[in-house]
Amino acid sequence: MANAQHIQRRSAHSSLLPAPARFIVGRDRRGSWIVQDRQGLVGGLFRNEAAALHFAAEECNHNPADICHAPEGVVLDLDGFPAASSNLH
Repeated sequence: MANAQHIQRRSAHSSLLPAPARFIVGRDRRGSWIVQDRQGLVGGLFRNEAAALHFAAEECNHNPADICHAPEGVVLDLDGFPAASSNLH
């Protein structure tokens, strides 16, 4: 019975933690803006921060909790995405 109470408390506590943002917005090594999707479904390379934020907002139905900036000094890349034609937004 003690184990069951421990599991219930732990799952109740974890439900209070906020879910991580789905999209991370940051820069790559060349200074271009990148949007990475934690689910690996969409993302891209953008000319400026406004375009990157606009894309992320559209993808998550304008839910600000689903978008975060990469921490200072973190460099993003698109290595996990398949190569495509030059589709710079």
